[in-house]
Amino acid sequence: MALTHTFVVAREQCFQQVERLTKSHSLHSSESLCKLLRYLAEHSLDHPGIAPKEYQIATEVLGRPAGFDPQSDSTVRVQVGRLRVKLAEHYASEGLEDAVVVELPKGSYALSFHLRPAKPSAPSAPASLAIALESKPVPAARSSWKAIAILSSALVLLCVIVIGILLRTRSTTTPPVTQAIPVAYQIFWSHFLNAPQQPWVIFSNGSFVGRPETGMRYYNPAKDTKSFILDHYTGVGEVLAIHQLDNVFALLNRPLRVKRGALFSLDDAKNNDLIFVGSPSENLTLLDLPGTREFVFRRLNSGSRKGDLAVFNVHPQPGEPSIFVGSPGNQPTIEDYAIVSLLPGLDPSRSILILAGNTTFGTQAAVEFVCREDSIKGLLQRLHVAKPGDLKPFEALLHVKIVHGVPVQTDLISVRDRSR
Repeated sequence: MALTHTFVVAREQCFQQVERLTKSHSLHSSESLCKLLRYLAEHSLDHPGIAPKEYQIATEVLGRPAGFDPQSDSTVRVQVGRLRVKLAEHYASEGLEDAVVVELPKGSYALSFHLRPAKPSAPSAPASLAIALESKPVPAARSSWKAIAILSSALVLLCVIVIGILLRTRSTTTPPVTQAIPVAYQIFWSHFLNAPQQPWVIFSNGSFVGRPETGMRYYNPAKDTKSFILDHYTGVGEVLAIHQLDNVFALLNRPLRVKRGALFSLDDAKNNDLIFVGSPSENLTLLDLPGTREFVFRRLNSGSRKGDLAVFNVHPQPGEPSIFVGSPGNQPTIEDYAIVSLLPGLDPSRSILILAGNTTFGTQAAVEFVCREDSIKGLLQRLHVAKPGDLKPFEALLHVKIVHGVPVQTDLISVRDRSR
């Protein structure tokens, strides 16, 4: 359904419209579609710009087991397609006059909400025009001039009336309702909102040798020639992560600047707030900056996992292991660990946020974690932070479960306060 105007809708209006839809002729008889609609609405409003994953919908809404495989089971796609058709059906019939339009764009699991533009009522013809048209016949010579004068006056009056109606309508139209920024976002992202310069997002940009069609591997400075380096690749997790960050900063009305790690310089680091997306194993610029000191990425140098990247717990708390290592590098990734860390920049007035996993999937999970209101709230509670300005440097460790290359569960397992 094409709409000519789009307005932001208040949260309460959105939920009221969802309930109206569940009681509509199109949807009231399908309990599963109503449940799906409510879930998608809640997720879309709680996590603006972040669509739920197919796995989440399958296990949390449609009752599929934890081993659900989106590639072999099309249940979610079928149900979402049915819901999309039912929404279109509703707005083409009984929902023609609904003030709020709920849409489920193709290729997305995120709902969008729009206020339907008000239709201005057509002004009725003024009485003077009707009187002029009913005036008595007059002699031909006088008739034409008199008719022209009367019609001209009537048209001028009509224009005045129409302009008056339009001005009155414009002056009394309620301004669009802007979406409220969650308090948790205001607190967590406060370090990146008030600086005169836009924050930089630096995404990992590993160096490779070889060719995609014959095989590629990481560049090894000990034996590889620099002239054959390919440095224009990044992981799928980093790509999705940048999209998530862009959505959140759009909500915060704060533009971002994005740069790949291979092109980043320390001069950039001195005068800007920085958000690093990707592990230091690929985001090599991190190696030249003051980094984490509680949870540190290192490769294992012995044992059966020798060479695999792990997170070393420098000062383990009671009950914590000293090393966190995910799935073996020669097997499908089903488990990973990631770091979320806020640090002071090279200029103490600037800040650095590190969002990194052992793998590209862990990096994606770390970014999604700081883009979700509920997970940010949990982190702020662990840090005992309740208002903007109170957030101090910290390091946090996440455990990530992955299914078919998709982070499906991320848990905060340890936090360190760096301000002490």
